[in-house]
Amino acid sequence: MPEKSSLGEPKRPKRPRGRARLIEGKCIACGALCQAECPADAIEMNDRGEPIIILENCIGCKKCVKVCPAAALEMFFTPEEEAVLAELARLGFAKEAPEKEGPVPRVDQSYRGVWVFVEQQNGRAAAVSWELLGAGARLAADLEVDLCAYILGHEIGHLAEEAFAYGAKKVYLVDDPILKNYRTEPYLKASSDLIRKYKPEVVLMGATGLGRDLAGAVATDLHTGLTADCTGLAIDKAGRLLEQTRPAFGGNIMATILTERHRPQMATVRPHVMPKPEPVSGAHGTVVVEPLDMSEDEIRVKVLEVREDEGAANRVDIAGADVLVSGGRGMQGPENYRLLQELADVLGGTVASSRAAVDAGWMPYERQVGQTGKTVRPKVYIACGISGAIQHLVGMQDADLIIAINRDKDAPIFEVAHFGLVGDLFQIVPLLTKRFREMAGKPSDSGNQKG
Repeated sequence: MPEKSSLGEPKRPKRPRGRARLIEGKCIACGALCQAECPADAIEMNDRGEPIIILENCIGCKKCVKVCPAAALEMFFTPEEEAVLAELARLGFAKEAPEKEGPVPRVDQSYRGVWVFVEQQNGRAAAVSWELLGAGARLAADLEVDLCAYILGHEIGHLAEEAFAYGAKKVYLVDDPILKNYRTEPYLKASSDLIRKYKPEVVLMGATGLGRDLAGAVATDLHTGLTADCTGLAIDKAGRLLEQTRPAFGGNIMATILTERHRPQMATVRPHVMPKPEPVSGAHGTVVVEPLDMSEDEIRVKVLEVREDEGAANRVDIAGADVLVSGGRGMQGPENYRLLQELADVLGGTVASSRAAVDAGWMPYERQVGQTGKTVRPKVYIACGISGAIQHLVGMQDADLIIAINRDKDAPIFEVAHFGLVGDLFQIVPLLTKRFREMAGKPSDSGNQKG
């Protein structure tokens, strides 16, 4: 018989707190956040960066469970504790009292639609805009709304037809001489006026220099949230929420961010992160033309002259390459990158590098792949002497084919590689170059081969 209180009612048993445990295979080695949060010194880390729970020290506070970004920790109970929980349920005390939170503001449900900002310069659209229309089409389908584009500039009517070809159903156009060259003030004014008037629930922009400047200004002006440099976008259909995934904590984990209380939901995405859809010729849609309610006198910044960067033509754009041969710290010095250049030449590709090689001064920054460099989506990515830190992986993991060469069989790069070669790259790379030359019917340059 259960114990009774002084009032003759069943006495509520004390709720067991349980103990924390690791769910096999879910830990992402985020950097010991759980250990740092534990107040009872009940967590140690193994050599793989995974937590080891010291059960006799665990007090069941759940702090480690709440802080884990991968939901890799859970609470478990002994059979005796399970019996107590069952008794609590029988007595009507099935759940703990919920934590009190402040009132949640109601979201304005009048916001509907997915918008993509089509960035342009001199009447030519940035490729990331079409990539975002491809991503936006999926989001719009999940939300059951129209995919729209909005374009700002001067003499840009032809871009509306391109936007329709890449999937837009409606295009909002603001064409004014003031918008010929990008300046924050008029572009901010035009963007904010459009969004306030037509109320899209999602607005996407490219994470370019222009896009980053404009997106931050617009989000601030509209008092809404903005997630920068996203690598993944999805829809939580139940709440009509945009799930915005991006690297966090220096790239050690991937965080999914929600804008629950404000509209529109805004995100920027790096070029080449999203696949570019195939254009459909002859596609049509609706064009909505809006005026710019602003005069030149109201703009503090004036464009006096536009000068082209003379060195831009000679720079290498690794983001547009179909084949990349990339080197990291394992190359041991700048002189060894000639081996990668020979392989890239045979394959018709380009040489890239990891951040470690750029920091060491072996390669220029324009060749850097990764979170702080370029995001690439080549058909073939050959990683030579690159360990595969997550900061690098987020920049190249969407390549169609990844080949990794590393002497460390446990290097993280092998987790994303389609093919892995464990061994000395100074022997493997020349052999690959020789073999590809033979396959292409080219004479072997034996004088430059090693091993």
